[in-house]
Amino acid sequence: MFRPTMLGALAALAMGAVSAAAQDGVFTVRHMTPETAQKAADAALKACRASGYQVAVAIVDRSGILQTLIRDRFAGPHTVTIATDKAWTAVTLRQDTLELARLSESGEMSGLRQFPRIVAVGGGLMVEAGGSIVGGIGVSGAPGGPADARCAQAGIDAIVDELTF
Repeated sequence: MFRPTMLGALAALAMGAVSAAAQDGVFTVRHMTPETAQKAADAALKACRASGYQVAVAIVDRSGILQTLIRDRFAGPHTVTIATDKAWTAVTLRQDTLELARLSESGEMSGLRQFPRIVAVGGGLMVEAGGSIVGGIGVSGAPGGPADARCAQAGIDAIVDELTF
């Protein structure tokens, strides 16, 4: 015969099994808020302006979807697409685009350069928090990939405290 305490324990055990099975079918991800993405973009733009560069800055979410974009008044029209694709490249390949440029010029990964949207030029960085990629930042318009990358890093540095969890 079941006692009330045994019945409660069995019910809890069954609910735990159902809950564990349900967890196998779903997962949780973290994303930057629009405010955090905008703060990073603003900081990257400010860093480039301080060096005298007119740029575009794009932030994508962890899936590579554009979250925010800002283009300085004299940045070329091409910078919008390039900044967005640098951020997209960093997130989808999980690779800093300055490092990708180095790896892909030797032939080791040169085939990647043939795919649409892949930008193997510095200025695209992953935005990481707690060991997870939460987005990407891309900067275009400074004189060369290393300068773009420094501005992108300034954007990440501006939000690092908000990403700690």
